[in-house]
Amino acid sequence: MANTPSNMLLSLGTPAPQFWLKDTTTGTMLSFSELRGHEGTLVMFICNHCPFVHHVLEEVVMIANDYRVQGIGVIAISSNDVERYPQDGPERMAEFAFKNKIDFPYLFDETQEIAKAYNAACTPDFYLFDGEDKLVYHGQLDDSRPGNNIPLSGSDLRGAIDSVLYNRSLPESQKPSLGCSIKWKQPF
Repeated sequence: MANTPSNMLLSLGTPAPQFWLKDTTTGTMLSFSELRGHEGTLVMFICNHCPFVHHVLEEVVMIANDYRVQGIGVIAISSNDVERYPQDGPERMAEFAFKNKIDFPYLFDETQEIAKAYNAACTPDFYLFDGEDKLVYHGQLDDSRPGNNIPLSGSDLRGAIDSVLYNRSLPESQKPSLGCSIKWKQPF
């Protein structure tokens, strides 16, 4: 199991990179503008096969359920190379979403251009934008990792979302997420 951290290259205050991607659960094309929340938007890069994603998924679904009703848009994107990792393909993404009760958009970034625009490095990788679509948090869910015996709490991400909702400042020093590397397509 690889331990790849977020690369933290997208500066705080950066406008959310826009996209137009296919939602694997509905088959429709959706944009950031359509999915954004009026209070803020959580964009996360995940995939089906990563043990780090499996470890945090139940808490991520709870966070989505807790905060969407408060005006936070929640979006998941998978950007992995499906030629080398077919288990991360769109059909399997829809199955994965259904099996894990993911009822927020799970989008497929086939060209990997969106992952590049966000400077995403790992799964899971979390980006939180405020109501003006400016990046305010790029970091970990919490300190729990597969096998480290720290219970899941979602404390870092929940704290960041609460800060957006209640107009509190966030620290500029944010702890990177850690997970499996995004599986980039190999040049021919």
